[in-house]
Amino acid sequence: MELCVALDLPSAEENLALAESLKGYDVWMKVGFRAYIRDGKAFIEALKAINPDFKIFLDLKLYDIPNTMADAAEEIAKLGVDMFNIHASAGSVAMKTVMERLSSYDKRPLVLAVTALTSFDEANFQAVYEKSIDEKAEQFAKMSYENGLDGVVCSSFESRAIKNATSDTFLTLCPGIRPFGEDAGDQQRVATLEVANEEGVDYPVVGRPIYKDENPQAKVEQILKVIQSI
Repeated sequence: MELCVALDLPSAEENLALAESLKGYDVWMKVGFRAYIRDGKAFIEALKAINPDFKIFLDLKLYDIPNTMADAAEEIAKLGVDMFNIHASAGSVAMKTVMERLSSYDKRPLVLAVTALTSFDEANFQAVYEKSIDEKAEQFAKMSYENGLDGVVCSSFESRAIKNATSDTFLTLCPGIRPFGEDAGDQQRVATLEVANEEGVDYPVVGRPIYKDENPQAKVEQILKVIQSI
């Protein structure tokens, strides 16, 4: 597993201070909607200036008509980020169009598809998709795999079934990780590091348990020790 730290603090200054405190660690940095809309390309460049070896996951969940998604994917590739995501519910044509557009890049970012947001519980998910989370997440994962994506965003509880339905090398990135049983907040399907490991998760995403801790650096060290030991 490779730890992905969510930079979800209220300001660029706070997020960059957190990144600065973690510049000596081999971790991914997740840049989400709020940070990117507010701080843009300059924020990506500032992260790289802190540590050129930071891997950056741009979490924008693209969802539009296929050509518009492909245009956006190409612009994201030009930013030099290492991973981004789209919504699986955009469909096969959108997936295929995005991957075809990126095929000309010698070093393209990894592309993941969002299956079921971890904020969904079963009832609310079925109200939208008319299938269970497990069933639809696996369906979306198969679609993503067949159209050349690198993996999916899912909860830890779908990870093993998704790999069984696709490939052990098909990546799973999982938000809602509460390393040591911290409060779930607005997430519904949360898991510890041990559960994530058992379910074959490749990228556990941790946000609030790190940046709300009195000592985020110590918390990251603690998390990395657990990852290395399991």
